[in-house]
Amino acid sequence: MSAASLHFLPFELPRWDALALPGRGADAAPLPLALALGVFTDERPLRGAAGLCDWRLCGRLSRLLRAERLSGRADEVVMLPPAQARLPFSRLLLFGMGEQASFDERAYRVQVARMRSVLERAGIRSYALQPPGRSSGLIAARRALELWQEQTRQDGFEHEVTVVESPSGQKEMAEALRGRAR
Repeated sequence: MSAASLHFLPFELPRWDALALPGRGADAAPLPLALALGVFTDERPLRGAAGLCDWRLCGRLSRLLRAERLSGRADEVVMLPPAQARLPFSRLLLFGMGEQASFDERAYRVQVARMRSVLERAGIRSYALQPPGRSSGLIAARRALELWQEQTRQDGFEHEVTVVESPSGQKEMAEALRGRAR
């Protein structure tokens, strides 16, 4: 992820809403920006960006979990159509991450490679995401960015990425980017 293809977005609903074009009505087309999120099998209630999506979607993700239509298994991918009046994203992709106890840097690398591959195969090259494990603090912000950049160099996919992150996490990531630019 080069600095030119990386943007930040806090997980605050008013900031997400600001992504919508001015004057955008409920019948307007969604932005061409997908939202990709990780979901663990043992993270209930959902936290971070996934928790905000669930809130904004009136518990839709929680209902999918209860109905076992979404589990968080490490090989799972669920794509939902846009909820135009609720979220400013063209699609919502939920990636299963497995159990939190087994999530480490190796698992992060595997899951990031899988996420990037699925997004590339789906033709989605512009998306927002909260790096896997960030909502639970399973991986530090700076390390999440470093490993994401490593995967970017390996797979060579050119993606425009908006990282959904806390202000402190954004600061850590920005410092890492500045350090690499020197």
